[in-house]
Amino acid sequence: MTRAPRIATEAQQGYTFSRRAWLLGTAQLGVGGLLVARMGWLAIAENERYSTLSESNRVNNTMIPPRRGWIVDRAGHPIADNRTDFRVDLIPDRVEDLDRTLALLQKLLDLTPEDLLRVRADLKKAAGFQPVQVVDNISWERFAAVQVRQPELPGVAPTRGFARNYPAGAAVAHLTGYVGTATAEQYKATKDPLLVTPGFKVGKDGLEKTLEKQLRGTPGAKRVEVTARGKVVAELATRPDIPGKTQKLTIDVGLQEYAARRLGTNSGSVVVFDCQTGEMLAMVSMPAYDPNSFSAGISHLEWQMLSANDHVPLMNKVTQGLYPPGSTVKPMNGLALLEAGVSPDERIFCSGSLRVGNGIFHCHKKRGHGPLDLRNAIAQSCDIYFYEMIRRLGYDRVAPIARMVGLGQKFDLPLATQRYGTVPDSAWKSRKYKSNWTVADSLNASIGQGYVLANPLQLAVMAARIGSGRMIQPSLLADHVHSGAAALTVNPDHLRIVREGMWKVVNGGGTGGASRMYVPGIQLAAKTGTAQVRRITMAERRGGVLKNASLPFKLRDHALFVCFAPADNPRYAAAIVLEHGGHTVRNLDSPMIGRDIMTWLFDRDLAMKSLAEVEPTWGGDIRTRMAAEAAAYRAANAAETEAGLGTETDAPAPTAAPAVEAVTRARNANADATPGDIANTGGVAGTTGSPDAGTPD
Repeated sequence: MTRAPRIATEAQQGYTFSRRAWLLGTAQLGVGGLLVARMGWLAIAENERYSTLSESNRVNNTMIPPRRGWIVDRAGHPIADNRTDFRVDLIPDRVEDLDRTLALLQKLLDLTPEDLLRVRADLKKAAGFQPVQVVDNISWERFAAVQVRQPELPGVAPTRGFARNYPAGAAVAHLTGYVGTATAEQYKATKDPLLVTPGFKVGKDGLEKTLEKQLRGTPGAKRVEVTARGKVVAELATRPDIPGKTQKLTIDVGLQEYAARRLGTNSGSVVVFDCQTGEMLAMVSMPAYDPNSFSAGISHLEWQMLSANDHVPLMNKVTQGLYPPGSTVKPMNGLALLEAGVSPDERIFCSGSLRVGNGIFHCHKKRGHGPLDLRNAIAQSCDIYFYEMIRRLGYDRVAPIARMVGLGQKFDLPLATQRYGTVPDSAWKSRKYKSNWTVADSLNASIGQGYVLANPLQLAVMAARIGSGRMIQPSLLADHVHSGAAALTVNPDHLRIVREGMWKVVNGGGTGGASRMYVPGIQLAAKTGTAQVRRITMAERRGGVLKNASLPFKLRDHALFVCFAPADNPRYAAAIVLEHGGHTVRNLDSPMIGRDIMTWLFDRDLAMKSLAEVEPTWGGDIRTRMAAEAAAYRAANAAETEAGLGTETDAPAPTAAPAVEAVTRARNANADATPGDIANTGGVAGTTGSPDAGTPD
């Protein structure tokens, strides 16, 4: 059925139109309200955010790395300073066309093919936000050329700032350490934007690391107005950086350099103290690396060369090296004997050997010294005298004196690594090895072998305390000098007797005659020492023990020397330790090195004259020898040169390098074998005595 059409009246039509108009108006009003609310939100609540974004589009903010505080010596001479540096870096995340960018940089900066290979190798390993150095220390003209073209070089960061500089180079490497680019791990841990700012570097080792907080400073900010395309319109107000604080050391940088040079081709260390204050005047470990090279970015090839060197240039031998102190402890042993009531005039007859139970303990002089009192036993470094006296006394009476003069101690110094060795006694052996102390233990300890281990820093403290008679405390920072040290709790007459013995070592026909000084009115008191590092087989003993000159470097004896001067009123004290020195070359031996270093403190011209006579025979000064060594290594590894061009970014701090850890493990293993050596053969004392190869007059 068909429905009839509905006829809409005029009133109905008007009502429908009005309702639709109302709905449309309401919708329009709602949308308008939303727009007004949004505009209000953006204008008021989000005002700061969008103002900042707008400002960042108009203004380019660049963080300015702070100038690092200087490290200066006691007289204010720079040990680590800053030089003006123009450099160019790449930020990998911001580079759009790497090939085009590198091609243009090669033209602007006159880069070599080797430079480009290095940059590409570094870019492959770098995190996207980490700056990769293209070139540093460039001329202003080249730097300006890159700045002008910067809008068409996204990701290129030309930086004008300051680079760390170490004027003395390798001579201060293990003292100062060096600075380098922060690692990705450091940035991820702190999210500090300063760590990824081109040109900024942090302390990686040595004082640069331990004094990082004081040396760093506060960054500044540079504001530049730019167009949408990045073109510079104007430079705005710049917030200057606040430099780090200068750190003054007790070190004398002239002495530091001289001692480093005087060590020559040795693998060794030197520590020099002011006996009156405990101020450290020199702390040298050689060979070493060039901290300038490390701070600029060392190559793979250079890292490999340093790691493979059997003289271990990456190790700070002053604090990380532990050595049997050998006969250098005999003055200290003599002090312990006197404190225990032994008469300094009592004589012991040295026939060259001493039978104890089933073992025979030898003196370094096969035919013996004859009858000797304490002073002459120190002068002649007689093993039999100390064997017999300490056999009677027991080493438990010696160990407290050893600790009093600094052995086995860790000192309050801003040094990251200190291994502090061993002063053994019966309680120590019982704890460590669960066994009783034996007579053989005492005899080996009496000549500074067996379980006894010390670092060069401790040996220098020992010399300074015996020389001064005071409990001097080592200091390295000029504002942390430990003045007013208390007197040693020993009889002053006993110290005088020991010093007289040390005077005779040099000036009375003892083992250190080669160290006699030629400065008028100044005499040296000293003690030579030799420490055996290898095990001697029964077959070798039967056929004759090989001399150091016939042995490979690593099997030669260590050569040691402790001293103070003037002998009658000590002002300076020193310790010299030569790894595997073996007393094989006279002008590279510890007594003459000690003589020249102490001479520098009283007559610099005379000391420099002595150095000038011998340094050319070693191949020149430190820089000349290092350059020759590097050239020879590159030539021998020519096939690896391309791979070795890249910057070594994964290398640990030198003092924590695998090469250093390997040496430490080997020496620890050797120390752990000591109980078996002593039990089976009497140890060193039971075979050859202390092979003290001094040069008596």
